[in-house]
Amino acid sequence: MINRIDLPLDHDAHARFLPWLIAFMVYLAVLAVVGIMVLSKTVNNWDRGVSGTLTVQLAPDQKTDAVSKSAIQETLEVLRSTPGVIEASLVSENDTLSLVEPWLGDIAGMADLPLPRLIDVTMDVDVRVDIDALNQRLAISVPGASVDDHGVWLDRLVRMLQTLQWIAISVVTVIVLVTVGTVVFTTKTGLAVHGEAIQVLHLIGAQDSYVARQFASRALWLGLRGGLTGLLFAIPTLYAIRFYASHMQLGSLSVTDFAAYQYLLIAVLPVIVAIIAMMTARNTVLRTLARMP
Repeated sequence: MINRIDLPLDHDAHARFLPWLIAFMVYLAVLAVVGIMVLSKTVNNWDRGVSGTLTVQLAPDQKTDAVSKSAIQETLEVLRSTPGVIEASLVSENDTLSLVEPWLGDIAGMADLPLPRLIDVTMDVDVRVDIDALNQRLAISVPGASVDDHGVWLDRLVRMLQTLQWIAISVVTVIVLVTVGTVVFTTKTGLAVHGEAIQVLHLIGAQDSYVARQFASRALWLGLRGGLTGLLFAIPTLYAIRFYASHMQLGSLSVTDFAAYQYLLIAVLPVIVAIIAMMTARNTVLRTLARMP
């Protein structure tokens, strides 16, 4: 038995497009995986920052365009006497002005602007607070007071982001399936092209596993080459997205502030795709040759 006889797979014209297709697949996979990471991080950040908090808004009196100290004090007393409320603190006027500055622009000299007063409320996450009952108590004690329950819009936002995460996961799944299908097609085409050479190898004692290794090694190399190309194209795309996100003040949607293991996952994506291509090629060859007479 001959120890090593390489099939001339390097000269197959049908396999030349495979690295470019894999590069495109890896490019999309990197963007999809980064999107999943960003959405997951955003959900966690918002959940930690908003969970267990409320904001009470005191509308200014129409006659004085201001909120009286007695109204503020009465609201604080109602909140602090509510079971489950850990702390209630008045937001300073300067902080309130800074919250509306992105919409109103430069607000210097506009300290007399009739804005509501805000009270931050920290709640015990283990105690369920009846928001409707609290709203009614405040409405009776302090007309014009209203409760902004962050959990309502946070739940809706989380559901939307989770939907986007599943869409990104679906994209990654489709990418894997397309890659597998392409490798299967390319491998079967190569088997047909080199059918006579494979029969000769069988006649001189070569096993199916030997032929499978030839195709698997070739698929691994093409997968690595295409995967690294796709990763190299994805990196400047991610930095471009980060650049525009920073200019749009979307700091919570940063695409580069990840943990070390997340960077590692992105870096090994080409290797993962190459291994999938290798295993697909090997299994395709073994199953195809097993059906041959």
